[in-house]
Amino acid sequence: MTRAVKYFIFLLALLPFAVLCWGAVANTLGPDPADTLATETGEWAFRFLLLSLAITPLRAIAGWPKVFPYRRTFGLFALFYASVHFLVYIVFLLQLRWSEIFEDVLERPYITVGFTAFLLLIVLGLTSTKKMMRRLGRRWMQLHKLVYLINILALIHLVWILRTDLTEAVFYASILLPLLAYRVYRRYVRNASKHINLSTSN
Repeated sequence: MTRAVKYFIFLLALLPFAVLCWGAVANTLGPDPADTLATETGEWAFRFLLLSLAITPLRAIAGWPKVFPYRRTFGLFALFYASVHFLVYIVFLLQLRWSEIFEDVLERPYITVGFTAFLLLIVLGLTSTKKMMRRLGRRWMQLHKLVYLINILALIHLVWILRTDLTEAVFYASILLPLLAYRVYRRYVRNASKHINLSTSN
């Protein structure tokens, strides 16, 4: 990834955040700005999660090895928007009533699911550096497979929030399910190939 492309991707990924900040200042986010901020930042976090998940099949199927570095970039932006989403929830929706955070997490399933996804995403973000990759070794790959669970939890969180109008949830599911199915298929092919090789060698 060249420096110019890296900066361009960085600025492009920050554009939704800048638009939301401007909307908040200009008071153009509708009758419930806090709800709009929470919804938009949450969806952008999910979008970047999906983009991160799409890198591997894109590299393999389209033959674009140069897109691989974007996987970490998109993953970190997913964490950024998820963090903003959580801050909006804490500051504007709960108005810093800290005691209610634990009540919501324990009593509202959609918040339990979303908060779990957020915590797991923090873990992946903290261990995404090259130093942590070297330190964890093989365990790093196993740990970062949690991204699949995070995406599923994010989708469930979205479905619970939307409830009546599931159009957006269906759209995101139509993207997520093929990305997960690709992983299952690739794992099946690898296992089948290993089995054939073992049979041949024997």
